[in-house]
Amino acid sequence: MATISSFTGWLRRHRVACFGLMVLSFIAFGLLTLDLVRVVSANAAFITENGWQGLQDGGLRQLLELLLSSVAAMAAWLTFKLCETLLLQSLTR
Repeated sequence: MATISSFTGWLRRHRVACFGLMVLSFIAFGLLTLDLVRVVSANAAFITENGWQGLQDGGLRQLLELLLSSVAAMAAWLTFKLCETLLLQSLTR
């Protein structure tokens, strides 16, 4: 918990770095979620049509990679929201 507090404290003191991190996390979120729903739907259809053979042919690996991509996108979104909140708090004081 102290690591998170010290990181947010550092971001509060360095507003330009906080803004830069916010921009980077927004771009990362956008890139990670680009066509994510379409690819997950196509993967689910592939696994449904081919069953066990589809899982062995790479469907399971791709599904796990898509799950990891979703988790990374959520982390980028949370970083964006953290920076947004810190910047708004510093601007309204």
